[in-house]
Amino acid sequence: MNMLIYLIPIALILGGLGLVAFLWSLKSGQYEDLDGAAWRVISSDDDHPGP
Repeated sequence: MNMLIYLIPIALILGGLGLVAFLWSLKSGQYEDLDGAAWRVISSDDDHPGP
């Protein structure tokens, strides 16, 4: 039972850090262009030809 004194604040701190990281990623624009990466993978632009 005494372990709950340590585990509950640790869980709250880790949850808060996760929330802050998620909000930071929203603010920095990580989720703005979700389709762009998918189209870049299948595009046939060969800017760098292989050896």
